[in-house]
Amino acid sequence: METRPLGETGHESSVLTFGAIALDPLDQPAADEMMDEVLDAGVNHVDVAPTYGTAEVKLAPTLQERREDVFLGCKTQERTYYGAWGELHRSLDRLGVDSIDLYQFHAVTRYDQLDAITGEYSPEMAQGDHDPGALQAFIEAREEGLIDHIGLTSHGDPSLIRSAIKRIPELETVMFPYNATVESLSGPEYDYASVIDLAEEHGLGTLGIKGFAKGPWPEDLPEEERPYQTWYEPYDTTEDLRESLRFALSSGLTTIPNAGDPKLVPHILEAAKTFEPMEAEERSELLYQRRDEDTPVPAP
Repeated sequence: METRPLGETGHESSVLTFGAIALDPLDQPAADEMMDEVLDAGVNHVDVAPTYGTAEVKLAPTLQERREDVFLGCKTQERTYYGAWGELHRSLDRLGVDSIDLYQFHAVTRYDQLDAITGEYSPEMAQGDHDPGALQAFIEAREEGLIDHIGLTSHGDPSLIRSAIKRIPELETVMFPYNATVESLSGPEYDYASVIDLAEEHGLGTLGIKGFAKGPWPEDLPEEERPYQTWYEPYDTTEDLRESLRFALSSGLTTIPNAGDPKLVPHILEAAKTFEPMEAEERSELLYQRRDEDTPVPAP
């Protein structure tokens, strides 16, 4: 599988990152089997989070056996100094590892969250008790060898992500939504292409989430009747999955995670193994086709 430099981290990431949320609904033997299939296919970047149910625990046996094959990304939604420290140690324990390769501020969608992370805002300030913020915990954890690289993930407004890149010089990667539907829409709230450009300017690796998202689930479809365990309705035909992957990876991104349902993983894996860049004319045609679709990116 093709690999690309993950910014200036020194790591070459496979163009497909394994989103380990797909392990959550599986029993442990099935999770182990899926991990072997993914790694044997050439995927070397794995992304997990404590909010992904049992994913950390189910990933742990593979990490025990094949740690050298995995560039491990994990995340925290904690914004405070002590909160970030606590969740980092919990993830290390659940994953059964001594260190995490890429630790990310997870799902940053508001400026007050960014302020809290950087220690520039704290609800306790009124009482004179200032929290140094999660960033300081990340910096110290990196100094102690518990993490190697620092990243941020967001489905928020592109301007927020651009602000984070400028305000946090320690950032080495950013993860954000990108697909043909979003790119076809006009307006600054859809301008994730500018994030790719700014990240490249700053030497950051880029991970594109929701690359296989078709749109929001129909409001009249009960959650228990959805055919896939994903937050959005995914594309699910071989051709659509291949087309979605080719578009995203031909847009300057380093790597994209798979859709979160385990039933889709084999098809996406095959598309990644046979990836060929999409030419400009084909990209333009796909953008035209997707221009009237609903955005799969939720409001912040």
